[in-house]
Amino acid sequence: MDQNTYIEQAAAHFRALLTEQLNRQVRMAQGSPAKDFSRMERIVIGLIPGDGIGVDVIREAVRSLDKIGEVYGHQFHKVERLVGGCCIDAYGMPIQPETLELCRECDAILFGAAGGPKWDHLPRAQRPESGLAALRRGFNLFCNLRPAKLYPDLRENSPLKNEVLDRGLDLLLVRDLIGGIYFGEKGTREGARGREGYDVECYSEFEVERVARHAFRLAQGRRKSVTSIDKSNALESSRLWRETVARVAQDYPDVQLTNLLVDKAAMELTCNPSRFDVMLTTSIFGDILSDEAGVATGSVGMLASAAINENGFGLFEPIHGTAPDIAGLGIANPLAAIASAGMLLEIGLGLKEEAAAIDRAINEVLHLGYRTPDIYLEGRGLTKVTTEEMGRLTAEHIHR
Repeated sequence: MDQNTYIEQAAAHFRALLTEQLNRQVRMAQGSPAKDFSRMERIVIGLIPGDGIGVDVIREAVRSLDKIGEVYGHQFHKVERLVGGCCIDAYGMPIQPETLELCRECDAILFGAAGGPKWDHLPRAQRPESGLAALRRGFNLFCNLRPAKLYPDLRENSPLKNEVLDRGLDLLLVRDLIGGIYFGEKGTREGARGREGYDVECYSEFEVERVARHAFRLAQGRRKSVTSIDKSNALESSRLWRETVARVAQDYPDVQLTNLLVDKAAMELTCNPSRFDVMLTTSIFGDILSDEAGVATGSVGMLASAAINENGFGLFEPIHGTAPDIAGLGIANPLAAIASAGMLLEIGLGLKEEAAAIDRAINEVLHLGYRTPDIYLEGRGLTKVTTEEMGRLTAEHIHR
């Protein structure tokens, strides 16, 4: 090979590397994954069913992922691990250290649920939920995304009035996940009037800014509106929250910022949910408001969620919990877990067309009248189905 040919090949290789790096930076700025998964032959998914109905619903979410792989030509390699109460029963701890290491080799994590009354007697740090907390801390999953939208065929399941639903319900709640009162100083002590319990809410400007930037970037791809929710008329941490969000908003002039007190936001979610596009709030306020939004959509069994870090790596899970009383009975609704798999494809892997196929399948199955018990209504000509049947039907309706 002559020198000129060598230089030309080296230059071409350098241009390719530079182009990929620039594309990577653009994807990260847009809140997309750093890697281009559409070109990867093998995608590794960490699979953690957990406890209770987590096992039932994740099984059906995997069925839909497998169908996506078949239709779109992806190879999903799944690494399954125990986390939560099942891990306590098997190994005496809520999560094994090697699970964290194995998950570092994964491209995304699909999680079921953790916890149950069986393990409530254990110290807080040894309970099943601490396994999930370890995953969140270990991967710095500080940004929690909880979409809430009303599927057209579930209007009758919503407790909201028709005139409210006519205005629409399609919002994304962006919540800080690893800061605030849940992770602040806490304990009990002897006070002047007996025992006292305390929990400290503390936020740094850094913590607020990083989750706020995610919210504004996501709003740029939606209806360009962010509602920041706090309690700044009473809490010092909320005053810092509001000031920091206002400063961040200056970098996103195309997005409208509105501030709202949390009690007003709770009222508006039931009276006028269409006013919300992206809701940005703290860990505890988001925890409460997302469940309220879930009821408005017709069932918490329909709500998916994501927890992501600054690099776009994420853990995706339904928000409904373990429901141990119905675990294994075949009556749990798997659609939230299947929708979580859709979020994994869209947000975790940047496979938007594949995610849209899952959303279409869910809509088609609902339109055909199939319902698990939580969303079944008597006298409407609907067909009651089991967890497995709903999962199979959804997978069958996945197509290009």
